[in-house]
Amino acid sequence: MTATRRLLNERYGHDTGPDDIDPAGETLAGLLSRRCIRRYTDAPVSEEILDVLLACAQSAPTKSNLQQYSIVVTTEHDRLMRLAEICPDTGHLRYCPVFLTFCADMRRMQRIAGFRGHAFSNNSMDGFLNAVVDAAMAMQCFVTAAEAAGLGCAPISDVRNRIEEFSEALALPNGVFPVAGLTLGWPAWDGRMNARLPAEVVVHREEYDDRDLEAAIEAYDAQRHAAAPIAPASQRHTDRYGVSDSCTWSENAARQLSVAERPGFAEFLRNRGFELS
Repeated sequence: MTATRRLLNERYGHDTGPDDIDPAGETLAGLLSRRCIRRYTDAPVSEEILDVLLACAQSAPTKSNLQQYSIVVTTEHDRLMRLAEICPDTGHLRYCPVFLTFCADMRRMQRIAGFRGHAFSNNSMDGFLNAVVDAAMAMQCFVTAAEAAGLGCAPISDVRNRIEEFSEALALPNGVFPVAGLTLGWPAWDGRMNARLPAEVVVHREEYDDRDLEAAIEAYDAQRHAAAPIAPASQRHTDRYGVSDSCTWSENAARQLSVAERPGFAEFLRNRGFELS
């Protein structure tokens, strides 16, 4: 079996077809086999390596080369512990040597417009989205580079659960907000491969078509449950729905999205200078 076919089979959790694909290069193999790492050794991440990884993040595509994002790097122990207190659902934040916060940053271009004597006319929903996408693409380039260097990392959205406190802890000004955090360190375990949704569910050829979605999800649920049942501790909102012996991926996801997450987020953004019009 070629390396590429083996990795594809592992990524989707089943045989994906004939063994007729050439072996993957290092970058492709790294992406196909990637997994979140949430356990780290005590070894520090050197400033030299970190600087290179940050340069890789800044090599990401960016809307109109406006570069509307910022990255806050946290390594100081007391500040890490403070962030861990604000994000109690991310236990591994206490043990990572480096934590990065990828922020959408509208402030920089507002200031640049000001000292160039121009109006800033893009404080809008579209401007908000551009900054968020810039930050997300920078984070993905950082993740790819970090894993190629042998480091492990795990993105977290917990930074937005108590976003006011988190922003204050990092002294984020108006026009800047955290999109996601990223724990980083040398791996203390290999992580676990999560089988992704079938390609035919996610990838649409020429036109969007989800006519067979229910059947595809039923098959995906059965495959995942057979390989790695969702433990009671990982089942969502058991206070509402109870604990199930066969809580599938789709059931758990539907449970999660049945309860509004971060309902004050839009208000926070407006209070921080984002018009969202």
